[in-house]
Amino acid sequence: MKKLFLLLTLVGFAVLANAQSTTFHAFKVDLTFGYAIPQSTGGSSATVKAGATFTIEPHYRITDALAVGLRIEGAGLGYENTNQDNATVHVSILTSYCPTLEYYLMNGGFRPFLGAGAGVFSQQSVNYNSSTDTNTGLVKGGSKFGFFPRAGFEAGHFRLSAEYNILGNNANYAAFKIGFFFGGGRK
Repeated sequence: MKKLFLLLTLVGFAVLANAQSTTFHAFKVDLTFGYAIPQSTGGSSATVKAGATFTIEPHYRITDALAVGLRIEGAGLGYENTNQDNATVHVSILTSYCPTLEYYLMNGGFRPFLGAGAGVFSQQSVNYNSSTDTNTGLVKGGSKFGFFPRAGFEAGHFRLSAEYNILGNNANYAAFKIGFFFGGGRK
C-alpha cells in the first residue's frame, strides 16, 4: 500500500511539473476582504445584520485555465433579534480552511472565472441579551464541513469575486470580495 501511494504521488508531481501554465507564472497569492451577508435566522422580529470577511488564498496554476488553491478565511457575522421586551445580539466568528479549484474562461487581461471549494469551517459565537446582562458569553461552536461555489474576474492584479458558503446550519453566508494578488501575472 505504501509503495502504491508513493508511486501515485510521484506520478502526480510529474504531471504537475509538465502541465504548468505557459502564459502565467505558476504561483500566486490572493489577498481579499469583503462584505458578508448572513443567512436570515427567520422570524418576523429578526433583523439580519451584515458581516465582514478577510481571505488569504495561495494558488498554483496547473494550466493557464486551471488553478488549485487553499483558502484561509475569517468571517464575522452579526445578527440582531428584537421584540417588545428585549433585544438579542448574536455574533458568529467563522474560520475556514478549504482547498479550491478555479477555471478561467479567458486568457486576456480580463479573466472571468468560475470556481468552488470545500473544507472545514470552525465556528464560535458571542450572545448578548438586553433583558439581563448575565446572558453574555462565548458559545463554543465546533467544526463543520462546508462548501462554496464562486464566480468573479481578475484584471491585472485586481480581483473581484462573489461566493456563497454553505455549512448546513444557520451560519450560511454570501460574500462579495475585492482585493489583489501577488505573483501569478504574465511571464
